[in-house]
Amino acid sequence: MDNLRGSLLMVLAMAGFALEDMFIKAATATVPVGEALVIFGAGGTVIFAALTWSRGQRIVQPEILSRPILFRAGSEVVGRLGYTLGIALTPLSSASAILQATPLVVAAGAVIFFGEKVGWRRWVAIGAGFAGVLLILRPGLAGFDVLSLFAVVGMLGFAGRDLATRAAPPVLSNVQLGVYGFLMLIVAGVLILAVTGGGVWPAPTALAQLAAAILFGVTGYYALTAAMRLGEIAVVAPFRYTRLVFAMILGATVFAERPDMLTLLGSAVIVLSGLYTFFRRRKIGG
Repeated sequence: MDNLRGSLLMVLAMAGFALEDMFIKAATATVPVGEALVIFGAGGTVIFAALTWSRGQRIVQPEILSRPILFRAGSEVVGRLGYTLGIALTPLSSASAILQATPLVVAAGAVIFFGEKVGWRRWVAIGAGFAGVLLILRPGLAGFDVLSLFAVVGMLGFAGRDLATRAAPPVLSNVQLGVYGFLMLIVAGVLILAVTGGGVWPAPTALAQLAAAILFGVTGYYALTAAMRLGEIAVVAPFRYTRLVFAMILGATVFAERPDMLTLLGSAVIVLSGLYTFFRRRKIGG
């Protein structure tokens, strides 16, 4: 029963994140990307700060100056800068597909930073996943869009964040990490505004879209945390890839996106590679 609940919570989390992306993409049609990130980050920071205080925890801990947390903060900025620009300037479905390669980068990074052992089969799967990303990007071909590289930068930033989270001091709770993560979104937004210029006064529709993005983003974060704590990781984690399904449905219905065959093929390769890498890791000597 716990595995069923955990799996449903993981699907709920991925639906929440896909809806978050959709509302941010919609809002950035009238609001500068940097401003949208500042508003989104401020909303999430307030919510997680309130949750932290309600649990009797401190917002500021000495451990926030530790190397893993500082690296996590920098990676969060890079990830959010890249991915938000990616979903704002390119199709939601293709940006989300590229994001699915994050676990493959984390698996490769775990070898470098944590000394984990990866057998040749998983290396082949990781390589196949990166090939799937190239199918979506199609560098050197007529369909190549240089703006899609923003999603790649975002994916690498999120992978760095995930690796740093594994090394984060255990004294820091999930809600405290949520505060620091959303604070970095404000930093990322300010950096974009410093380059692109000032913001605008958001229309009520844009504010409503950003409020919805905050709501679904925080809900997704909580559902993700609950899912990973409730069910077995081997059962629950593969449902992360439902985010791509939700993203493609939303991209088609809301933004009239029609992914071509190479994008669909690349998405399938990334997902299958990620699933194989995950399940292979459960076996000794993989």
